[in-house]
Amino acid sequence: MTRFTASPTIGVLALQGDVREHLRVLAGLGARGRAVRRPTELADLHGLVIPGGESTTMSRLLDVFDLREPLTERLRSGLPAYGSCAGMIMLASRILDGRPDQQPLGALDITVRRNAFGRQVDSFETDLDVRGVAGGPLHAVFIRAPWVEAIGPSVQVLASVPAAEGDGGAPHPVAVRQGLALATSFHPEITADHRMHELFLRVVAEA
Repeated sequence: MTRFTASPTIGVLALQGDVREHLRVLAGLGARGRAVRRPTELADLHGLVIPGGESTTMSRLLDVFDLREPLTERLRSGLPAYGSCAGMIMLASRILDGRPDQQPLGALDITVRRNAFGRQVDSFETDLDVRGVAGGPLHAVFIRAPWVEAIGPSVQVLASVPAAEGDGGAPHPVAVRQGLALATSFHPEITADHRMHELFLRVVAEA
């Protein structure tokens, strides 16, 4: 495991979801993690993680806690961001099968489909080759996960899974990057493999 010594301050959006899991991984990699619930807690961050959880609940609570506008502004001004599962949905520009009042943050020029792989009982694990992640395949856990249905010209696909048997379609992107924004359909925060977080911290270092 790579341990970063520069100690960047990384916020984890703490409205709902796998907040503690991300904070634990970040601490293990040498970053200073901070739970973010208030606009003032965005001020001096070097990066932000949006965790897995329930994207519709997170979207609603952004407005309850008056976080939507300041967070959107920080992302537009170049704050590096990483979203896992629900975090991918939050960072997207367009959502399929979402609630009518669900508003994404628009940090990634992607269209995502919520619960694309099915219900909780359809959760699965697989090994993925992820572009930019050295050391062999990464073990990925998918829980009521989205996938990416369309990408803009500036979006780089880092990993995909094959289309379902009989689907006949193209592989589905499950890890993407656009500039300083990174997202995965899967949950690296609940596994022992922390290379996606290491990749994000390298993105933060680039910024």
